[in-house]
Amino acid sequence: MDQHFYEPRLGHGLPHDPFKAIIAPRPIGWISSMDPDGRVNLAPYSYFNGFGSAPPVVAFGSEGRKDSVRNIEATGEFVCNFVTRELAEAMNQSCAPLPHGMSEFEHAGLEAAPCRLVRPPRVAASPAALECRVLQVVSPKDLDGREIGTHIVLGQVVGVHINRAFLKDGIFDTKAARPIGRCGYRGDYAEIGEMFEMIRPNFP
Repeated sequence: MDQHFYEPRLGHGLPHDPFKAIIAPRPIGWISSMDPDGRVNLAPYSYFNGFGSAPPVVAFGSEGRKDSVRNIEATGEFVCNFVTRELAEAMNQSCAPLPHGMSEFEHAGLEAAPCRLVRPPRVAASPAALECRVLQVVSPKDLDGREIGTHIVLGQVVGVHINRAFLKDGIFDTKAARPIGRCGYRGDYAEIGEMFEMIRPNFP
């Protein structure tokens, strides 16, 4: 099988870096946070996922110490809002480089809804939102011991909001919610398509 191989430290030798296109689709962590003065920030992060269920843990990676990371380090709280096809344009608007202190909620035309256990608000129109308290902020170094500028925020989910319209027989209807994922390169996204069931086997 003909393979293109490269070492990232030496360059990929392609017109565009394929890394983000390979790690795809990536669910989007639409993170709302609040600074100590009560100013709210809303930003999407495609380096995001769940990393455990008992207790539930989520994490997102920020390339650079952006407002979300600074707010979370200062307050210890954030909310992860579920991103749907219907909310895709608003999500995209929320990542615009707005002046410091300007509301992404207002810029994207989004209504904020209060949370129960944490101070930052959630996106009212989102089918689900996870209230989180920070467990750890990790700033890894590369193999040579140098800071790489990426900050990984791990949070424990302490509260879950679900729009009842997306609960069918007690099960969250992922397909009906129409989640989107990031697929790499400049503006590539995907909406979830057909789903199939495959039960984990037992052995023997």
